Amino acid sequence: QVQLVESGGGLVQAGGSLRLSCAAFGCTICSYALGWFRQAPGKGREFVATINRSADRTSYADSVKGRFTISRDNAKNTVILQMNSLKTEDTAVYYCAADTWGAGRERYYDYDYWGQGTQVTVSS
Repeated sequence: QVQLVESGGGLVQAGGSLRLSCAAFGCTICSYALGWFRQAPGKGREFVATINRSADRTSYADSVKGRFTISRDNAKNTVILQMNSLKTEDTAVYYCAADTWGAGRERYYDYDYWGQGTQVTVSS
C-alpha cells in the first residue's frame, strides 16, 4: 500500500516562505514522477509543479513560476516544494501525488497516489 504524507503547511504572512515535504511509504518513489497540486475553497484541484523520475525535468504552473521550486531526494523517498514570495492567492490545501508513468504530467487525473493534504494559509 503506497502512502504519501505531506508536512510543512501552516500560516505565513504575504511575502514569506514555506517548505512542504512529502514522504512516501510502502514503495520506492524512484520510478515515479511526483507532483504538487492545490485546492482552494470552492475551486477545483490545480496543478502547481511536477518533477520527473530522473529529476532532470520540472514543470510549474505560470502562477508559481519563479517563486516555487520542486525537488526530490530519492534516497530519502521525499519530494520538497519550496515556496517563496507567497501571496494570499496561494492559500489552499496542498497535495502531494505520485504518477507511476514517471514523465511528470500536469493533469491531476494522471496521478495514481495522493497524500491527505496540508493547509497553507497566507495572510495579508
